[in-house]
Amino acid sequence: MQRYKIKLYLTIINKMFGFVNFLSHYYFERYSPHSERILGALLPDLLKNVDKRYNFHPQRFEDVLFAHPKTMWISEGWYRHVEVDRLFHTSDFFLDHTHALRRRLDSVVAHLPVRASFLAHIALELLLDHLLIDHTLVNPSRLYEHLEHVQKVTIDKYLRTIGEVDTEQFSVFFKRFVTSRYILDYVDISNLSYALFNICKRVWTFESTGEDRDKLTACLRLYKEEHLSNYMYIFHEIQSKLP
Repeated sequence: MQRYKIKLYLTIINKMFGFVNFLSHYYFERYSPHSERILGALLPDLLKNVDKRYNFHPQRFEDVLFAHPKTMWISEGWYRHVEVDRLFHTSDFFLDHTHALRRRLDSVVAHLPVRASFLAHIALELLLDHLLIDHTLVNPSRLYEHLEHVQKVTIDKYLRTIGEVDTEQFSVFFKRFVTSRYILDYVDISNLSYALFNICKRVWTFESTGEDRDKLTACLRLYKEEHLSNYMYIFHEIQSKLP
């Protein structure tokens, strides 16, 4: 029953917010020659970062999107994103680690309005992104090169087709996302704490101190060292189940 409740709760919050495991999604598309497909693998979360109310079903518009290779590739990446998320969030790896990490985080955020279960979810995803960079299994600079290569006209066409999207608002966000290259900072685990608290501030109103960030960083570093040495298991498991 406890595992079911965790699974249900985390499924709900994942639908509400675009989280930050961009590199984990890129890992499964890293050999694709099509920049549009790589954009598609990130697009559901990018859109959620612009407006958490966005909820699209591009499969309903395949007659239009599949008529052109570039928009078809975006859909292919989108479908893979959805399947990777499904496999990840229903895996024993995810459920076990978020439960264990939540217990570690309880004391870190006990004085804040932040729910440790929410924080554990996004912390695990960020830790996996960090590990992929730390072990040079993905090249985040190459990811950004792919995103820069996708033409704005292609993105706008795709977004206008799948639903009512403020394309200019998305364009401003996307340009800032690409130029900031903030994912490169994930190589330093201490930077994860800033990102995690900033995400939590989308949900709760609070201020984090340097001591809060130091405690969170120490918790993440210890958990990584003690429990995530075999983290590639989940990537191999998902890869084996992808079509």
